[in-house]
Amino acid sequence: MIQKSDDVIVRTVARSLMPFILIYGLYVVMHGHYSPGGGFQGGVILAAGFVLLTVTQGIERTRQHMSQKTACVISSVGLLIYAGIGALCLILGGRYLDYGRLSQLLQVDQPTARSLGILGVEIGVALGVMAVMCIIFFSIFAADETE
Repeated sequence: MIQKSDDVIVRTVARSLMPFILIYGLYVVMHGHYSPGGGFQGGVILAAGFVLLTVTQGIERTRQHMSQKTACVISSVGLLIYAGIGALCLILGGRYLDYGRLSQLLQVDQPTARSLGILGVEIGVALGVMAVMCIIFFSIFAADETE
């Protein structure tokens, strides 16, 4: 089982880097809707912050911030955001993920509605990917603890 690092410098540097990793992950998500990708990459970067926290601080400390149950809820919320935006487009008379239809609901022009729709989907994807990556990582640690 991997335990927390005994080196004070490693733990301090990792704790100092954690906010910057999370901010960079959020930056990738928020600016990803201007080009292909963003949600998946940003979600993986956010999950990498929790992996760094686990490796340096220990699994117990990480589970205080992101438990397995919390990760399952977050992944479900991400899926609901993605599917909900698509279903909303269907309800408004368009095709699935036809973001232009959101202009009726958001009271904005179609290009702005498309941009906001893509951003919403990217946020849903990022939440889902981050949570699932954390679940996979926690599952690996749980398998290591049972041996």
